[in-house]
Amino acid sequence: MTLDLDSLVAIDVHTHVHRSVHAPDAPANEEAAALAKYFKTDTAGYTVDELAAYYRERNMAAVTFIVDKAGVDPDPAHPTNDEVAERAAANSDVIIPFASIDPARGAAGVEEAQRLIDKYGVRGFKFHPSTMAFHPNDRSVYPLYEVIQAAGVPALFHTGQTGVGSGQRGGGGIGLEYSNPMYLDQVAVDFPDMPIILAHPSFPWQEEALSVALHKPQVYIDLSGWSPKYFPPILIQYTNTLLRDKMLFGTDFPVITPERWLADVEKINIRDEVKPGLFKNNAARLFGLTKG
Repeated sequence: MTLDLDSLVAIDVHTHVHRSVHAPDAPANEEAAALAKYFKTDTAGYTVDELAAYYRERNMAAVTFIVDKAGVDPDPAHPTNDEVAERAAANSDVIIPFASIDPARGAAGVEEAQRLIDKYGVRGFKFHPSTMAFHPNDRSVYPLYEVIQAAGVPALFHTGQTGVGSGQRGGGGIGLEYSNPMYLDQVAVDFPDMPIILAHPSFPWQEEALSVALHKPQVYIDLSGWSPKYFPPILIQYTNTLLRDKMLFGTDFPVITPERWLADVEKINIRDEVKPGLFKNNAARLFGLTKG
């Protein structure tokens, strides 16, 4: 199977899987439950195969990934990078696999990233600076970026506030400051051939994110994690104008469904001529699925 771009109505560039195909009946983990509470949605955890079925029914493709965390014992009920890549290959008509490597893994993480590229051809890497507790422009992370840049695949970074740890004592020990998008400005300078995706409206640093994306040609923004009805006016303005070719549809599924996101985007002033790029064409060009 291969992805048929013409048959797709959208490419969701930001989804999560929380359950392994080897433990499909396992309950959603604590983090998924906390996020569901934060987003006021039902607790849900999907396997890659279930995610593929969900998006296939909607004629959409989806980028999906886990979020790696060094120093945490692996849970057999949770998928691994290998499982995501393997099950994505079995569902390649709708699933685009990203991997996730916590920079705290050091040289072993660099080797792991190269292995995942060589063995599976993963299409990108997901980083969550706040939960991983690192500054994206820390030079110790650069060997990992070198592998990603050499492969020509995007690095996607969580930016702005996170629902993870929200309302918990001390925010669950998670620092928001790590996810200021300005840290990625220097990364974009030092790795000019590595596409960078700033995930989410970057509250409270929205203008910083827009500035970096406007200034650096390889920096994009995905609009996941928020209902569009909460987008600030300046984000809508730049989506309609200067950054129309660099904005990407994303949901943060399963906490926000594509149905909800697409219904809510019709309630704001996104121009009709911008929507084909936002929903599909910008991502297709970024991922090398089309030319031009």
